[in-house]
Amino acid sequence: MVTDESQRILHLLFEYMPRIAEERKVDSLLVLMNDLGRSIVRSDRCSLWLLDKQKQELWTKVAHGVDELRIPMEVGFAGHSLTSGEPVLVKDAYLDERFDRRSDEKTHYHTKSVLAVPLKNSVGKVMGVYQAINKQGEPGYFTQKDLENLSLIAVYSAKTVESTMLNAELEATQRDIIHILGDASEYRSQETGDHIQRVAEVSYNLAKFLGLSESYCEKIRLAAPLHDLGKIGIPDAVLNKPGRLNTTEFAVMKTHSVIGREMLRASKRKLLRFAAEIAGTHHERWDGTGYPDGLKGEEIPLSGRICAVADVLDALSCPRCYKEAWPEEDVRAEFIKQRGTQFQPELVDVLLDHWELFYSGYRNRRI
Repeated sequence: MVTDESQRILHLLFEYMPRIAEERKVDSLLVLMNDLGRSIVRSDRCSLWLLDKQKQELWTKVAHGVDELRIPMEVGFAGHSLTSGEPVLVKDAYLDERFDRRSDEKTHYHTKSVLAVPLKNSVGKVMGVYQAINKQGEPGYFTQKDLENLSLIAVYSAKTVESTMLNAELEATQRDIIHILGDASEYRSQETGDHIQRVAEVSYNLAKFLGLSESYCEKIRLAAPLHDLGKIGIPDAVLNKPGRLNTTEFAVMKTHSVIGREMLRASKRKLLRFAAEIAGTHHERWDGTGYPDGLKGEEIPLSGRICAVADVLDALSCPRCYKEAWPEEDVRAEFIKQRGTQFQPELVDVLLDHWELFYSGYRNRRI
C-alpha cells in the first residue's frame, strides 16, 4: 500500500533527479543534494559534506553565492560518522558527548536532533557525510525511517558526486594539457608573454557580446589557446625571423594552420576537435582570400571568425620579433578598414562597441 509519505518522497525524487542528473558542477550539485535531503527527512538544515584529505577537513556548499563551509574532519557527529563509517541518530545533541557546541555558540543556533549518514564511494571508502539537523514536525526528532530514507539517498548521492568529481578532474586535466600545448607553441615562436591567454579572453568576450550561450563562450575560451599549435612544426629560421618573410618563407609559415588542425582533429575529445576547427580556420578571411582553404563568409566556422579578430588584435597591439606594437589609433583604424574584408562585420562592430574593455589591457603594456 502506497502511503501519503511514500508519494511525497516519490514526488521529490521525480522533481530533483532530472536536475541532479544534468548538473556538471560539484558546487551546484551539493546545493541540490542539500535541498533534496532536507526535504526528504523534513529537517531544518541539511548538508552533504565531502572529505578533503589534503586539508583533513569536511567541506560543503550550502547555497550559491555563499562561501563553502569547512570543519575539521574528526569533529562532531559528522566527524564521527566519517571516521567510524556508521550512521548517527541523536534525539538531543546536548546530551551526547560527541556534539561540538562551538558552532552553536558562534551562530546562536540551537541544535537538537541530528541524523548523519556516511557516503561511500565505488570501492567502499567513506568520502563524505550526509547530515540533517533538527527534525521539523512530529515527533520532533529523526526516526529510524528517516535514517533509512537518508541512507538510500546517500547511496545515490555518493555515486553521483563521485562521477561528477571524476568528470571535473578529467576536464581540469584536459584544460591543463591544452594550456601546456599552447604554452609550448608560444615558447617556440617567442611570442609576447601570455599571448594565448589574452587571445582566449578576447575570444570569450567577443562570443559573449555576440550573444552566444555561456557554454559556447566557455568552450571557445578553453580551446582558443591552441589556435597556433601548428607553429610547433615550423622551422625556427622562419618562425622567429626578425623581419618580413619572403614568399617561400610565408608559404611555409601558412602551413601551421594545417599542422595544428591535423594534430587535433583525430582526438575523441569534443573540445580538442573544436580546437582543431579554430587552428585550421583562424587565418581564413571574410572575403575568401585567407588560408589554408580560402573559405568565405559563413563558410568559415564561427569559432575561427572570432579567434581571427582576437588573434589580430593581440598581434597588432603587442611587439613581436619582426615589429613594434602599433599605436592604439592605428589598431582601431585597421579593424575599421578590414570590416567586411578580413573580418565579419558584426564582430568588428562588437569589438568597436566595447573597445575600452578590449583594449584597456594593452595600453602602456611592456612585454
